[in-house]
Amino acid sequence: MTSNRYPHLLSPGRIGTMETRNRIAVAAMGVSMSEDDGTVGERIMAYHEEQAKGGVGLIVSGVAGVAWPVGAVAMGQTAISDDRFIPKLKEMTDRVHKHGAKIAAQLHHGGFVAGYSFNRWGHKLWGPAVPPAPKGSFIDYFLMEELQALAGMKMPELHVLTQEDIDLAVSQFAQGARRAKEAGFDGVEIHGGHGYLLSSFTSPYTNTRTDQYGGSTENRLRLTCDVIRAIRAEVGKDFPVWIKLDSREVGKPGGITLELAKEAAKLVEAAGVDAIAVTAYHDTAVGKLHSESNIPHIEDWNLPAAKAIREVVSIPVIGAGRIEVDTAEATIGKGEADFVSMGRKLLADPHLPRKLTQGEPDKVRPCVYCYTCVSAIYMGESARCAVNPDLGLEFKGAVKPATSPRKFAVVGGGPGGMESARRLAALGHKVTLIEKSDRLGGTLRFASLAYEPNERVLEWLKREVAEAGVEVKLSTLATPELLRSIGAEAVIVASGAVRGMPSIPGNDQDHVYSGDDMRGMMLGEDSAELKRKTGLFTRLATKVGAATGATANLALVRKATHAWMPLADSVTIIGGELVGLELAEFLSERGRTVNVIEEAPRLGKGLTLVRRMRIMSELAEHGVGLHGGASNIVIGKDSVSFTNIAGEQVSVPAGNVIVAKGAEGDLSLAESLRAAGFDVRAVGDANGVGYIEGAMRGAADAVRELAGA
Repeated sequence: MTSNRYPHLLSPGRIGTMETRNRIAVAAMGVSMSEDDGTVGERIMAYHEEQAKGGVGLIVSGVAGVAWPVGAVAMGQTAISDDRFIPKLKEMTDRVHKHGAKIAAQLHHGGFVAGYSFNRWGHKLWGPAVPPAPKGSFIDYFLMEELQALAGMKMPELHVLTQEDIDLAVSQFAQGARRAKEAGFDGVEIHGGHGYLLSSFTSPYTNTRTDQYGGSTENRLRLTCDVIRAIRAEVGKDFPVWIKLDSREVGKPGGITLELAKEAAKLVEAAGVDAIAVTAYHDTAVGKLHSESNIPHIEDWNLPAAKAIREVVSIPVIGAGRIEVDTAEATIGKGEADFVSMGRKLLADPHLPRKLTQGEPDKVRPCVYCYTCVSAIYMGESARCAVNPDLGLEFKGAVKPATSPRKFAVVGGGPGGMESARRLAALGHKVTLIEKSDRLGGTLRFASLAYEPNERVLEWLKREVAEAGVEVKLSTLATPELLRSIGAEAVIVASGAVRGMPSIPGNDQDHVYSGDDMRGMMLGEDSAELKRKTGLFTRLATKVGAATGATANLALVRKATHAWMPLADSVTIIGGELVGLELAEFLSERGRTVNVIEEAPRLGKGLTLVRRMRIMSELAEHGVGLHGGASNIVIGKDSVSFTNIAGEQVSVPAGNVIVAKGAEGDLSLAESLRAAGFDVRAVGDANGVGYIEGAMRGAADAVRELAGA
């Protein structure tokens, strides 16, 4: 079946002489999957090959270092700085081409951002001039254990480029393009953004030179245009060459603006590029801004800039930045961009283009914008995905479909259980999913109210389970007798964590709620104890009707709880990890005065670094009190007192107190079933709180172990 719902997005595209089967590109991302010596190995080859199988039109393989190891920004970065890298690069392009996709190499020099190059090999950071000293709080958002992982890093030394250095850099870009062409790439993207070498020359913020490479816009673009002309001379007029440009530098007064970017776009077009990929950058010293430029949290953040640049050039423009599929279709249809590049969406589901083409958009696994992928890179690891546990492990190969179907039971209808069940059923096995409550979702239902993108994964999992033909037994306890009656040959237990009330003085008062109380309140599942505490003798269901029934519509529940919750105007949350902070965000948005108290010195454990930087910044902006390093916590009648990190006695108002801590793994069911003779695998929070990523990854591992590779 072929879809006509996206006639523009799925139509063939063209950049120079290169034709693509659709207008969807894999955004160039440094995923740190190449080998330690800069070569592309099986891991990154299989990663890109899976994207090609998924139907994308164009893959841009990220950050290929033209001067590598000089200018390297991360571990596992691809090198294109020597002819010895060509054979493996050719192997990769051949594998991509087998599946009908085009692939380009992104030519890259890290410049001022190449801290990895300095710390690993002692290379100085290349740039146009000594930049302004950083002013910000980036490091304040790291947890103490994360700071330990960064111990030993040194302040880099800078190298201001001479004319000889500039000539070398131009030659390195040109030779990188030659190697890309010889390796079978269909084109090259010059990385002219993100604070890297070329961008640092473009920006008035970092380029204060007074020679021919500084001053006017034309002078500051001289290096970039020289690179374009040198590449064109090396590869010829028919080889596609384009550039990624910053449309602005967020948070950098005196940096790149949209007006400057439009002038830059006209200059690079005149220099000979075939297209422009529009991006943005930011002041890296400011934590929140890491999700407000090239990897934005706000939908369509960079599309207005793409449109503005498209209006001043005659070559194709590639838009990017958290673009939903329907928006991408409309943007291309209106001529505001010619291609749309997707990063996180295609990490979450590399088969998004194929599913759109087949008219199955609901089967696309949604991204939840949690920044697991990029935060892993920040911490010196290769990219991972919270909802796609196969990312980076494509080289292991898919689990083979069953030749002799087996019977499996999955206990627990949260994300770990649903993911396990759908994977097993997709392999042809007979699966029974057993859930003790009257609906699927588990803790993910609660998480979906606090953070809306989680609901997309919840609904996707429910659809996948239904379409896979999984037998679902709700309001059912998993007993050995039941498992024997269905003939279960093996059992996956995804029963979740247990949540006790920690021993805090005053925690037995009626205005103190546990995490389970909050889940019940927000989902309309209030217990007798919660009713007693709140005086709420009418279920939340009377407020939202059928929304909280077995076919709960969480959007309606969210709308209802926006205006109504049986909570006081002031709420103090004890526990500043993921659940506590997302709950603080939820309550702050609903008009409550919120304080968060955490015993650890720094808040946000369980949140990935980039997501943590954003949510904590926004909580502070909205007046939420964030108190890390607290001790001697005592819950009073209308306040909570504690000793703060400075040793001072502090009291904050608390008409209600929510204790968002005390969750821990619970293997009791798994152990009892194992004792009864069953082959058992425990996944998800039963092993200890691991949130969505832990649940999805555990499910994939358990299925691979049980069903075989």
